[in-house]
Amino acid sequence: MKIKKGDKIKIITGKDKGREGIVEKTNLKNNTVLVQGANIYKKHIKKNEKMPQGGVVEVARPLDVCKVMLLCPICKKSTRLAYKVEKNKKVRVCKKCKSII
Repeated sequence: MKIKKGDKIKIITGKDKGREGIVEKTNLKNNTVLVQGANIYKKHIKKNEKMPQGGVVEVARPLDVCKVMLLCPICKKSTRLAYKVEKNKKVRVCKKCKSII
């Protein structure tokens, strides 16, 4: 997966299309990312010790990686990524402006 925690991304499909956010968590096994403030659903909670009355809570659900694109910090455009080896290190490169991310 080319997207990492802390990357700024843009959602390209779904109900939050066009919204931008920062990746909070990545899951390599399921190829999903959790984006701060996006893909929020309401979940009904039974009453328990934490919530004695129960109620409805808003929960962020993970998005599939194919539904998001990285925003390049230099050119500020949504872009794909390439890898390049520099000084024995593998670095990510923006496909549009050819800058190192």
